[in-house]
Amino acid sequence: MATSPAPEKVEFNAGTVDVQAANSTTTHDGEDILGLQDLDAALNMKMHLVNNAIDEIGWTPYHTKLFFLNGFGYAVDSLVLLLQSVIAGPAFREFGEKGYDNAMSIAVYVGMLVGALFWGLGADIIGRRFAFNVSLLLCSISAIIAGAMPNWPSLGLWIALIGFGGGGNLVLDTTVFLEYLPGNKQWVLTLMAGWWGLGQAITGFIAWGFLVPEKWNCPSTDACTKQNNMGWRYVMFTSGALVFVMSILRVTVIRLRETPKYLLALGEDAQVVDTIQFLASKYSRHCSLTVEKLDACGVVKGTHSKNRFSFAETLVHLRGLFSTPKISLSTALIWISWAMMGLAYPLFYVFLPSYLASRGANLDVSTFESWRNYALTNISSIFGPFLAAWMCNLPLLGRRYTMLIGALLTAAFFFAYTSVRTGAQDVGFSCSIAFCLNIYYGTLYAYTPEVLPSAHRATGNGVAVAFNRVMGIISAVIATVADTSTSAPLYICGALLVAMGFMSACFPFEPYGRRSS
Repeated sequence: MATSPAPEKVEFNAGTVDVQAANSTTTHDGEDILGLQDLDAALNMKMHLVNNAIDEIGWTPYHTKLFFLNGFGYAVDSLVLLLQSVIAGPAFREFGEKGYDNAMSIAVYVGMLVGALFWGLGADIIGRRFAFNVSLLLCSISAIIAGAMPNWPSLGLWIALIGFGGGGNLVLDTTVFLEYLPGNKQWVLTLMAGWWGLGQAITGFIAWGFLVPEKWNCPSTDACTKQNNMGWRYVMFTSGALVFVMSILRVTVIRLRETPKYLLALGEDAQVVDTIQFLASKYSRHCSLTVEKLDACGVVKGTHSKNRFSFAETLVHLRGLFSTPKISLSTALIWISWAMMGLAYPLFYVFLPSYLASRGANLDVSTFESWRNYALTNISSIFGPFLAAWMCNLPLLGRRYTMLIGALLTAAFFFAYTSVRTGAQDVGFSCSIAFCLNIYYGTLYAYTPEVLPSAHRATGNGVAVAFNRVMGIISAVIATVADTSTSAPLYICGALLVAMGFMSACFPFEPYGRRSS
C-alpha cells in the first residue's frame, strides 16, 4: 500500500507554515497579484487565506450595497470637480469680477489635493471606516455654506473645503470596495466608474435648471446683485442637499465594518475572522477561515511603525510602495499616468475654445443649448466604464490593453476635434471623447488599488490622485498666462494621451485572473 505524502512545508521569514493544513478545506485557491513578490511572508500567506475565504463567500447583497454607496463617492468627486466650474462665472460676475478669475479651479484642486493625501494616508493609519463615513458629510455641509458666501475669497475657501471632503472619496471608495470583492468580481471595480459620469451628468442637469432662467441670472456685472443672480447659489444648495442625503444613506443603509485586509495588516487576526464569518453567517455562505489557520502563518511585521501617529508611520507606508523593483516600477508608472492625465484633459478644454474661434468655427449656441450639450456630454461619459468593464475581463485584453485602447481612441478624437466647425460637430465629438476617455480613466481608477499592496493601498492611491490634482492646478495657471490661440497645446495633450496608452501596456502587473493582495 502506498503511503501518503508528508504535508507540504514552506519556509517563510515568519516561520514554517503548514500549507496543506492551512488550505485543507479551502475550495477557492486563486493566484494573488503580489503573491510572488518578496514581501512579508506571513502577510502574503494570510492574505492568500483571506482571499480564499472571500472567494468562498462570493458576491452577496452586502456587495450590492457597497457598489451603490461607494458609487456615491465617485459621483460626488466628479460633481464637486465640475460644480466650481459651472458656478464660477455667475459668482465672479456678481462679485464685480474682482480677483483671480481662475481662483475657484485652483481652490477645488488644492482642496482635493490635500484631501487625497489626508484621507489616503489616514485610511492606512486609522482605518477605512471613519473616513468612509465622514468625508461625504463634510463635503455636503461645505457645499451648502458655500452657496451663502458674500464675496469671492470666502467662496474660494468653502470650495476648497468641498474639495477636501470630496477629494478622499476617489481613494476610499475603490479601496473599501476592492477589499471586500471576490477575485472573479474585481472587474466590477471598473464598472463602478460609471458613477463618475453620473455625477457629472447630475451637475449638468442641476446647472441646466438653475443657470438658464433669466430671473436667476444677471447678464453682466452692471446691477448684478444677490437678489437677481441666485442661480449659482441654488446650484450649490441643491448639490449640497443631494450629497447630504448620500452621506446619511452611507451610515444608515450599511453599517460598514472595517475591511478585513486592513485588519490583517494591523495584525488583528481575530477581527478578520469575525468580519468574514459575520458575512458568511448573514448570507448563509460557507467559510472555512479560522483564527488557527491565520496564526499558523506567523506574525505580520513591517506594515506599521511602533507609533502609528508619527512621521515614521508615513515613511513605512511610502516605503511599502517601493518594497521590490517590480512594485517600485508599478507605483512610479501609475503615479506618472495620473499626473499626465491631470494635465492633459483640463488643458485641452482650456485651449480648445480659443483655438476653434481662431479657425473660424461657428459655435453660436444659446445658453439653453450650451447646458443641454453639457448634459449630453456628461451622460455619454457614464457608458464608457460599462464597455471598459467588459473589455478588461477579456483574457486577450485585460486591464492594461483596455487602457491602451481607451487612451488611443481618446487621442484620436482629440486630434479630430481640432477640425470642428459647427455646434453639431462640437457636441458629437464632445460625447465621443467623454465616452472613450472614461474607458481609459475608469480602468485606471480600478487598476491603481488592484496592484498596490493592501497595507499601503490607500496611501499609494491617495498620492496618485494628488499628482492628478497638482497637474490640474498647473493647468489652471497655464490657462491664465499662456497664449490660448495656439494649436501646440492641443497636440501636446493628444500626444500625452498616446504616451499614457503605451505606458499602460508596459505596466508590470496584469490583474486579470488574479486577486488583489
